[in-house]
Amino acid sequence: KEGVGIRVLSALLGISAVTVIRRIQMLAKDIVIPIGNYSGCYEIDEMKTYVRRKSNEYWVVSVLDRESKEVIYSTVGKRTKLVLGRAVDYALSRGSEEIYTDNLKMYRSLIPEEFHLRRKYELNHIERKHLSLRTHLKRLSRRTICYSKSLVILWSCVMIYFLG
Repeated sequence: KEGVGIRVLSALLGISAVTVIRRIQMLAKDIVIPIGNYSGCYEIDEMKTYVRRKSNEYWVVSVLDRESKEVIYSTVGKRTKLVLGRAVDYALSRGSEEIYTDNLKMYRSLIPEEFHLRRKYELNHIERKHLSLRTHLKRLSRRTICYSKSLVILWSCVMIYFLG
């Protein structure tokens, strides 16, 4: 969680980098998305990253409970209705009263109008979480030589960071 790369982690633990990658994947597979009592007021936002090269864009989509300030769901994928729909469906299944998003047009077709709120400066908490994620995981930094070589490892790191 603190910006240590796979090679550095393998040197610190005295094991191979392949073993570190396998353990990261095992940890991420065992993570269960929390089921708890949440406020019903959520923020949904996406953060751009890439896998292998900058032309291969992927998005980290997260759902944050506004009362507890916890990320309760996160997924990684292309910026499509399917990927955004997973996050919206999760928020709606938790008994949503309000869902705050940015002005991305895809959200309008996914979220019922009575729950959907698009106001300026209402995504501060989820944006802060994404900034912390970029700070701690160097593979997500904007201007860096670090990057994710695999979508599975990217997803695993995001799951461990937010839900592990």
